[in-house]
Parts: sequence; C-alpha cells; structure tokens
Amino acid sequence: MASTAAPDYPQVRWDLSALFDDIDDPKIEQTIAKLHELADAFGEEYRGKINDSNVSASLVLDATQSAERIYNELSKVIDFAYLVFSTNTGDPKLGAFLQKAMEWASELQVKMMFFELEIQALPKDKAVALMEDPTLAGYRHYLQKARLMSPYRLSEREEVILEKTANVGTRAWVRLHDEVTSNHTFKLKRPDSDEVEELTQTEVLDLLRSPDRALRQAAADAFSNGLQEIERVVTFTFNTLLLDRKIDDELRKFESPDAHRHLSNELDKETVELVIGKCEQNYGLVERFYNLKRQILNLPELTHIDRYAPLFDTKEKVEWNRAKSIVLDAFGRFSTDLRYLAEEFFDKNWIDAEPRPGKTGGAFCSGNTPDTHPVMLMSYMNKMDDVMTLAHELGHGVHASLSRKQSLFNYQPTLPMAELASTFAEMLVFESLVEKADRKDKLALYAEKIEGIFATIFRQAAMFRFEQKCHKLRREQGELAAEEIGEVWQETIQQMFGSSIKLGEQHKCWWEYVSHFFAVPFYVYAYSFGELLVLALYQRAKDEGPAFAEKYSKMLSLGGSVTPHEQMQVVGVDLQDPGFWDGGFKVLEGLVSEFERLWAEENAS
Repeated sequence: MASTAAPDYPQVRWDLSALFDDIDDPKIEQTIAKLHELADAFGEEYRGKINDSNVSASLVLDATQSAERIYNELSKVIDFAYLVFSTNTGDPKLGAFLQKAMEWASELQVKMMFFELEIQALPKDKAVALMEDPTLAGYRHYLQKARLMSPYRLSEREEVILEKTANVGTRAWVRLHDEVTSNHTFKLKRPDSDEVEELTQTEVLDLLRSPDRALRQAAADAFSNGLQEIERVVTFTFNTLLLDRKIDDELRKFESPDAHRHLSNELDKETVELVIGKCEQNYGLVERFYNLKRQILNLPELTHIDRYAPLFDTKEKVEWNRAKSIVLDAFGRFSTDLRYLAEEFFDKNWIDAEPRPGKTGGAFCSGNTPDTHPVMLMSYMNKMDDVMTLAHELGHGVHASLSRKQSLFNYQPTLPMAELASTFAEMLVFESLVEKADRKDKLALYAEKIEGIFATIFRQAAMFRFEQKCHKLRREQGELAAEEIGEVWQETIQQMFGSSIKLGEQHKCWWEYVSHFFAVPFYVYAYSFGELLVLALYQRAKDEGPAFAEKYSKMLSLGGSVTPHEQMQVVGVDLQDPGFWDGGFKVLEGLVSEFERLWAEENAS
C-alpha cells in the first residue's frame, strides 16, 4: 500500500473559506451565473467603443475597472478549483470540478476577450496618449502589458477558437501530467530489507538526501524505474505540448519558442541571454564545489545519487513548531512588518504542509485575489531543507500580502520578480542559522545553501537550455523519442557539473517529473534571475542596514503595477547592467570560498 503521512509530520491543512467552503458550495455556481450577466452587460456597454480614435480616457477607465471586477470574482473560482485539486489529484470529483471550472472560465473569457483585443488594436499614438493621461495613471502598466501583445494578436474569432479548444488541448495535457506523476507510486526496496515499500514522489525524492549511500541508490532505482513505467504517457504529453507551442508561435508569428515567456516577463531577449550566458560562464563554481564535496565524502567519484548527500551523518529532525520559530525570527530580525505578515500564514491557517498521497509534488504559493489572501502548499517532512522551502514559499506569501494594496490587474508581479522575494527569504533564514552554528554545523549549512543556490541558478539555466533544445528539435525532426529527450537532458545538466559529478544512465529520465516543462514553458529562468538578484541585493541590504528594509518592502508592495526595470529602480538596480549580475556571482564565489575555508579549518583540527 502507498504510505501515508507519518504521525510526527505536521497535521497542517489550509483554510480556503475566504474563497468558498467546498466544491459543493452553492455560491460557486451563483458567482458564475452573476458573472455571465455582468459579462453580457459589459459587452453591450463597451464592444466597439474601445478601438476608436476618439475614445476618452474616462471611458477606458470605466471599462477597465468593470473588467477587473469580473475577472477578480472569476479568479476566486479558478484559484479554488486548482487549490483543492492540488491537495488530492487522485480524487475524480476534484478533477471533474477543476475541469468544470476551466470550462466556466473559457465561456466567460470568450465574452470578455474583445476588450483587450480592442486595446491592442488602438493606433499607437492614441494608445500612448491614453497611457500618459492622468485619468489612467493607475492602469498605465496594465495597458502597457496589454499592448505588448499587439503584434501577436489574432482576430477575435480565432482567439475564441483557441480559448474554447484549450480545455481539450494544453490544459488537459498539463492536468494529465500532474495526475499521472502525483499519483504514481514508486517501489522501493531498502538495502537492509526484502520488503518493497510504495512511496509517493515526494517521499522517494526525499531519500536522495539520505546519509546512507546504499539507500540513496535504492531511492534512485525506485525513482527511475517508476518514471520509466509512465514514460510513454509523459513523453507523448511533452511532445504534444511542444507541438502546441509551435502551432501557437506560427499563428502569432513569435520569432522563437521562448519569446512568449520573455514577453510575459517583460524582459527582452538580450537581458535574458545576458544572465543565462553569465550562468554558463560561471559553471566552474559548481565543479569547484563538488570536487571538494567528493573529497569530504571520501568517494572515488560522485554520481547523480550523491548530489544532495549530507556531509555529516545526522538524523536531526526539525519539527514544525521549531521551523516556524526559525523562519519568523529570521524575518523579524530584518523587518518586523515581514514577520507579522508571515505569522499570519500560521495563525490563520493559510498553509497546507501535511504530506499525503495524491498531493501535488513540490511547493507553491498562490496569491489568489487582493481582496482575499494568499495561501501556500508544501509537504513538510521535518528536514532542514523543508525549513528553507517553508521560508521560500513564505517569501512569496509576504510579497503577495504586501501587494494586496493593488487591484487585481496590478497585483501579480512577473515571474522573475516573484522569485526575488522567495529567495531573499531563504537568505534571511540561512544567515540566521549560520550565526548560531558551530563550525561543523556551519559546513553543513553552507553546503546545503550552496547546493540550493546552484539548483536555483545553474540548474535552472541548464534546464532553460534543455527546453530551448527540445523545442528546436521537435520543430526540426518531429516527434521525439524518450531516449532523444533524455540525451538532451543528460547533456545540458552534465555541462553544469563538468567533471565533478558523473550523471548515470538512470538520470536520463528525470526530466519527466519537472512540471514546469509541461505547465509553464520556460518558467525556469525566472529562478536564475531571482536568485542572482537576491545575492546582489542581500549584500546591499547588509551594507545599507535598516534603511534597506523599508525600500525592499516598498518594492514588493508595487506588485505588478510597474515593469521589472521600474520596480528594481526603487532599490537602485539596473537590470541591463552586466556589472550588477557579476556582483551576484561574486557573492556566490564568496560563499564557496568560505565553505572551503571552514573545511580547511575542520580538516586541520
């Protein structure tokens, strides 16, 4: 039988009642019915009046605020459906409810999409005049974002067809991947037992951090064998989504597979390539660290099963309440406001942390709507790494809470800006732990932190290259075999490690569980951006002292109301300055050097 949450894991589940009580709550269908009435009235009032050279700023303002109110209420239904589904992806009722919610959303989106299409169709000079009009100052950035799609828009009829078919297209394939991977059981045979355990994805991945190398190998065997059991479905799903991206790009005339992501992130291709290129130039830091780790572990070579091996044999557990104190205390030392906002998540049951079968893998924070509140999900298994995940997602949560002063259209930051807050939160916790640790514990903490940063900066950059190559090959060669995708995966990830780690053959299928490749193509480089931003910003925070905390909170409170470039100007950063990004790598090199120094002292003693 599949395992269930152990008694010592936190029995922490979230309260979603700010959205709805449950999937049978009558308010859900009442909300949808009311939104259809409002959407019909919206169409009668504004269709054909926005794309008019004489349209007034006041009319555009009225239309924008009306549309925003409709989408705000619709978001509550969609968010609720995804949230309840994520807690038990194997429940057919929850899957059916999610599908119904997506269909509701499509029906309403079809009625509303004319609005942004008309904004996109405005003559350039008229659009500029509207965005510069003080009447629309609060929605300037929203209009800017809508206008970014102007060169890529299709006719309304074409957009309607794409929206209606998405529920049996991309969204259906993404849901299939989530259901298949989240509910698959991985059969583990421990080295000291003849019994076979059935583990969830989260549980088997957790064993890759065991101090017992034989157990790590058994976990890797179980994980690879389990992925190979679902490989045919996952590979076909991935190929289908690659083809869907190609078709959409051809229809909209995007110049490259990743162009749509750059557009939504409001970053130009040159800035993205600048950062990813610098990541590749600094792969040597990864090789340098893991060569030393191999010496510390006294192994002839490191393989994929050793990447997260702990340096010291420790079975210390970090219980939930202790993790809560660690994170809140670290936040509070930087800013009492940040601590208060993070504490709300615990006090008001905004966290789902209990590990259980069927729960979606990984962790996330959902901002929901500004007039409700954010919530976060993870599977807390009493490890120090889980403490860092808790800090990461609470960083997102605090960011969302600070942004709640914005209205819906100005609420969500771009992905790279969202990842900034989460990784900054991790740095706060890391520094707090290091200050209280002895040398041996510092070594362990530095190793965990450095490996976490490598995973966030370099691994995500490598995965970005993996996606680029897969999309290119799919367009040039047609459907790709699992072996072909695995070769690309192996090559791009191996480049990051150089000669320090040898990725075994069984690692070739590990791309299959990475949900971002399926659900949010090219999301991954946002992590590289966020971590590098934080490394450079954190040094600035230490230099400036308490004054920086106020600027930092102000920056986060902007949400998505300005561009990333404008947002970073609040803390004095130019995203197009190569020197700024070099500063992030300099801080990382300092962390590796400090780790080397600590080990030299420990080894000498």
